[in-house]
Amino acid sequence: MTETVAPPQPKVVEPGQPQKGWAGQNVPRKEDKRLVQGEGVFFDDIKRHEMGYVHFVRSPYAHARIKSVDVSKALDVPGVYGTLTGDEVAILTDPFFELSVPPGAHMKDYALAVGKARFAGEPVAAVVASSRELARDASELVEVEYEPLEPLVDARVAQEGDAPILHDEAGSNVVWDGTFDWGDYDAAAAEADHVVKIKELHFDRFSSTPLECSGCLIEYNKGTGQWTMYCNHQMPGVGAIWMAPALRVGLDKLRFVTQDIGGAFGNKICLHPYFVACCLLARKLNRAVQWTEWRTDQHTANAHGNERWFQDIEVPVKADGTMLGFKVRATDDCGAFPRYEPLGCIIWAQVTPGCYRWRNIRVDFTQVTTNKSPVSPNRGYSRMQHLWLTERIIDIVASELGLDPVEVRKRNYVKHDEFPYETPNGCIYDSGDYARCLDIALELIDYPSIEQKRRDAESRGRLLGVGIGSTLDSGTNNFGQSMILNPDLQFSGNNEVATVKLDIFGEIVVTLGTVPQGQGHETTASQVVADILGCSPDDINVRPGHDSYWNSHAGFSGTYASQFAVTGLGAVKGAADMLAGEMKKLASVVLGCSADDIELAEGQARMKANPEAALPFMALGAILNANNAGLPEDLGVTLNCRYVYRPPFEKPDLERKYGNLTLTYATQIHAAVVEVDPDTGVYEIVDYAAVDDCGKRIHPQIVEGQVHGATAQALGAATHETFPYDADGNLLTPNFYDYHVPHALDMPPMKNGFIESESPFTPLGAKGMGEGGGAGIHAICAALQDALRARGKPVVTDSCNPYHRVWALLQEPEASRAGVEVVSR
Repeated sequence: MTETVAPPQPKVVEPGQPQKGWAGQNVPRKEDKRLVQGEGVFFDDIKRHEMGYVHFVRSPYAHARIKSVDVSKALDVPGVYGTLTGDEVAILTDPFFELSVPPGAHMKDYALAVGKARFAGEPVAAVVASSRELARDASELVEVEYEPLEPLVDARVAQEGDAPILHDEAGSNVVWDGTFDWGDYDAAAAEADHVVKIKELHFDRFSSTPLECSGCLIEYNKGTGQWTMYCNHQMPGVGAIWMAPALRVGLDKLRFVTQDIGGAFGNKICLHPYFVACCLLARKLNRAVQWTEWRTDQHTANAHGNERWFQDIEVPVKADGTMLGFKVRATDDCGAFPRYEPLGCIIWAQVTPGCYRWRNIRVDFTQVTTNKSPVSPNRGYSRMQHLWLTERIIDIVASELGLDPVEVRKRNYVKHDEFPYETPNGCIYDSGDYARCLDIALELIDYPSIEQKRRDAESRGRLLGVGIGSTLDSGTNNFGQSMILNPDLQFSGNNEVATVKLDIFGEIVVTLGTVPQGQGHETTASQVVADILGCSPDDINVRPGHDSYWNSHAGFSGTYASQFAVTGLGAVKGAADMLAGEMKKLASVVLGCSADDIELAEGQARMKANPEAALPFMALGAILNANNAGLPEDLGVTLNCRYVYRPPFEKPDLERKYGNLTLTYATQIHAAVVEVDPDTGVYEIVDYAAVDDCGKRIHPQIVEGQVHGATAQALGAATHETFPYDADGNLLTPNFYDYHVPHALDMPPMKNGFIESESPFTPLGAKGMGEGGGAGIHAICAALQDALRARGKPVVTDSCNPYHRVWALLQEPEASRAGVEVVSR
């Protein structure tokens, strides 16, 4: 007989409620001293005697057959140590394995271009020299003969019969395609009072821009056949899985070492082609080699965020604004090679209904290659595009039916008392209160005064608009979702490792499996351990960075997908709990009592009934490690504890494309107020609010920093940041001269609010967060649409709206409205 157990109910903590313990406090960040004093160690700080500097020769063509590569003139230059060509790569390595099913599975991707160049900026050869400047100069002497081919730059035509084929071996530009169908869309459409049809929406290609570009210093040990990579790869576990088979070696031949990383945001996940090329060069030349990416190369040839087209959207709606579902045809542009793809074809499904109670959803999803830079996970990966779609649907429907977008949201939001909430495709939203977050955001911008502010703006010749963005930051992937795309893949669940030990002198040492990039891992880990061991965070030494040769490395080790607060700190908590148990057990043997009689407090293991009977941590460390004669043989205490945290996942139902694809759902609700100059299209963000809910806030100041960072990313993507290509496949914004990222003066006055709805599914009640920028992108889109409604009610159809696009909407509002239709019963 099966017993039905009610799911645990989320706990809501009121702002200002007293905190117990170190978790929840703004303790000084452990990382800050070395970083602000310029004492951080980044990969480019690491040097080796007579190392070589790598520079890549890159294709000037978006699509071209490579007829020959001649490196002889470069090799004749004094100080040039060697070169690498695509022909060598094809001989010495195997193609990187692909995650997709055919035809995408047949696409061949190497460390350098082999046979064809498929995007402008693709590495074709590499030169190694005694200085970075010499390597760059010598690379210009490499002679490459190209046969230009017709480029493909529009994903919408990638499947047409006359479209150029990028990968001849695949015979198609399709990486993956499939239909997702949950509920009964046809019945919902039949029940609706209105069906709103939207012809096309477009989410622009853009990317994050970490302060530190990518790179590595790689040494090869000829005697052991091992490579050591001092690098800034943010996901070494997966990096090794790609690289080792290509290099025809075991995983243990690849050692990844990081300390400080200047931001990553997903850009530093798909670095394996560059790293394999450097591994081959280090082995070929028997010397250490270093590659440091130039900023223009980071823009043109590292990794972009996915561009996505949404077409033939239909939304059945009841007369009162209740949304019954939607259907859409989505085309995703992943650039020249799949690499991490087609995971983006399923990760959006973590947030299938967005923040809303839609039960009937049909998505026809296709991903294709084009002659553009390959993509990789970019902050908010795949979910950002889909959440922007759901928000655009809400605002466009509200506008077309004359409904209040605030009330439409509140009517359709998942309700606070419905959590944990199961979505139509089986994901479990753990906790939240979306309507309350929206109320806080509206209060912060003084929403009741908006109409007065609108009149004030009109008196100054300006158009004022307000917009809302609701987003979910789903964190802690269930990699079993990959099996929905390819049932033969052997990935599921997730894991992370941490070790906590008590050394001989009483020092508590924490080793992380994660790869910090500025998120404060050392600080938050010390807070969690200090609470468990009854000491101060100052007493905890968290080793900086990551080393895959430490015993804290696992298959999915890294920092990505908003999961450190769950998997990283879950592993830390598990290891600290184990160590606490061992310390109590050892103290009980020495003090002659039960382990249950021991407590850890003030840096001591002491008897609860007699606190004066105590052993300082140093005594425990010394007894076990240096003075252990006479201890029981079966003591079972090491004071060096390793814990593997595994989230409670099951494999999804592959036939139904159904299951829990991620563990936690942080919330960000943003509200923006803009003023537009109708004569020029120039606009200014005059007020802005962001409200977040990430469950238990381990370090509130770090959380606020993540919110500010995500908002800056969002406002850049909404206003200026885009990667457009011309008809020949040339990137038009290849560096910071043309690609404007927000600086301090671009940021609006920002107001923050929060609630804490603790997750019932995680060890600490925390949720991953930091990828809520999608809320900001839509808030700007919605504010612009609201501001322009008096000028012909144009519809904002693009995610990025520089001034020239706003100008175009003002001049021809009917052009955007032509793609919207309401069919009423």
